[in-house]
Amino acid sequence: MVPGGIVLRHKVSSKGIKVDKAKIEIIEKLPIPVNVKAVRSFLGYAGFYRRFIKDFSKIAKLLSNLLMVDNPFVFDDNCKHAFETLKTKLSTAPIIIPPEWGLPFELMCNASDVVIGAVLG
Repeated sequence: MVPGGIVLRHKVSSKGIKVDKAKIEIIEKLPIPVNVKAVRSFLGYAGFYRRFIKDFSKIAKLLSNLLMVDNPFVFDDNCKHAFETLKTKLSTAPIIIPPEWGLPFELMCNASDVVIGAVLG
């Protein structure tokens, strides 16, 4: 087996899961969104990791409300708190956890002439 590697911005090794600091500096320095396009962009990025963030939809609801067509863009303290909470959850470990080896799981593989893919379920 490989002694370690990077999976979803995290360093995975026999010592555990740690955040790869080189990959999250951009998230930590991300400024508060000033328009709908910036909120949409941030939620699109964060949405990729939604399954790893507990209560993602509850946290992101305030930001999602800013995307409504007839809703004025008012980025208040509640929106700022939701934004900072998502940033923290995206930049701290672990948003992924190792499997419980005592439970059954399935490894699905697919290969072609060009690439090999695998999913642990």
